[in-house]
Parts: sequence; C-alpha cells; structure tokens
Amino acid sequence: MERDAALALLRRYVASPSHIVHSHATAGIMRRVAEHLGEDAGTWEIIGLLHDIDYDLVAGDMDRHGIEGHRILIENGVPEEIADVVRRHNHTLFSDYVRPVEIALQAADSVSGLIIACALVKGGVVSEVTPRTVKKKFKEKSFAAGCERERIRMIESLMDMETFFRLAVEGLIDVRADIGLT
Repeated sequence: MERDAALALLRRYVASPSHIVHSHATAGIMRRVAEHLGEDAGTWEIIGLLHDIDYDLVAGDMDRHGIEGHRILIENGVPEEIADVVRRHNHTLFSDYVRPVEIALQAADSVSGLIIACALVKGGVVSEVTPRTVKKKFKEKSFAAGCERERIRMIESLMDMETFFRLAVEGLIDVRADIGLT
C-alpha cells in the first residue's frame, strides 16, 4: 500500500484532528524504528498511519477497537500483514506481542504523546527535544500522564531506551509539518 492511499483512507474514516496528528506521529516513529531494525520502513509507516483508523467509529469502545480497524482495512483492500497488526495493537485485548512490528507499535503509539508534550514545552519546536529530555520526562509520571510508560518499555526487547527516544524524536522531526510542530 502506498502512503498517499493510506492517508486518503485515514482521512475517510478519521475526522478528529488530534487523531490525525497522533497517526502521523506514530507513523513517523514507526518508519525510523523500522529503518534502524532493517525492516520494511514503508509498511511500518503505513501501520502507524492506520493503527487507529477505527477510533471515531468505536467511540472509545475498547472491546471493538482494532477489530473494527481490521475489518475496515480488509474491506478496503489493505493487505492482511498490515490489517492483522492493526487488529492486534489494542493492548486491552492482546498482550502477547513478540513480532518486532507489534512491539514497536506499542512503544510508538504511546511515546508519541510524550514527545509531543516535550515539544510543546519547548514552544512547539520538536527539534529542540533531545533523548535526554524525553528520558527525564519519561521518569516524571505526572508529565503526559496518559502516556503508558509500560508500553514504551516493551521496546527494550529490541533496543535500549535512549536509542528508541532518539529514533522517536527523529521520526517526529520528519513529520513535524504534519503534526503542527516546527
């Protein structure tokens, strides 16, 4: 699946500007992590873009989140390799993540909000966020309190946290125009 087709699909199903931003942020991080691991960066980016495609439809019903996303993607001709990761990313339904793409999505999905919050503290300039800043704010449980730190820690089975924070910041720098940061 091409990025432009994924974006069109995302826009067809997701109206919330904050969810569009979150999807772009997750995609940017997924691309960088895939490159680092020698995986298919284009596919991982698409997974990041589409992982919450059903969020508006399920309206917070976590028993349906991911399941409906899988259905939407399959109905729109998205390959099963992408649709299955989207289906399984709902950590309230699944927890047996062993594939690198699933682990990376758990971490990217959660760290994106933490790094965006760090950037907002720096006037919206994501390039001023350093891995050290992210590490410090990661330890402050009250900062970006909705960020699920245990999901971010899952990445430690693939790389150290400092490397992940660096890649995540780089990923957000790559998509800064798409997420409203400078």
